[in-house]
Amino acid sequence: MPTPKKGARLGGSAKQQAHLLSNLAASLFEHGAIKTTDAKAKILRPYAEKIITKAKGGTLADRRAVLKLIPHKDVVAHLFDDLAPQFENRAGGYTRTVKLDNRSGDNAPMSQISLVLEETVSAEASRATRAAASKKAEEEAVEETAVEEAPVEETAAEEAPAEEAKEEEK
Repeated sequence: MPTPKKGARLGGSAKQQAHLLSNLAASLFEHGAIKTTDAKAKILRPYAEKIITKAKGGTLADRRAVLKLIPHKDVVAHLFDDLAPQFENRAGGYTRTVKLDNRSGDNAPMSQISLVLEETVSAEASRATRAAASKKAEEEAVEETAVEEAPVEETAAEEAPAEEAKEEEK
């Protein structure tokens, strides 16, 4: 079999690497974080982020495309139903890689790759802006109702003397 010429391989053929990435991504989505070697983590990151981007779309075509890459129906359902809505306000950077100590057996460099489920600063800022705007709108609505109620009271006050005058005439 010819040696692959493009890109780094994790040992074995391209098909074997595709299966390896599929299983790593399924474990990542199922558990939220996994420990693996640095080389596998570096290759897994763009693979997983592209899958999450498709999951954010949420269409049937996206679901079928992801099922081709990760043939675990329960993991794909968890990704589309639970994880994708959590990434709605995030434009990218869905994963985080943290370097760990070397593995004791063969001294291989290890990393932990995990999903970033915290909200972005811009999403929090936009939420704070929306909250302030809604609070301001509520205050304005209260002021408007107070202004509208004042003329109604004056009108009622003007009608009361007219009714008293009619009673006096009788």
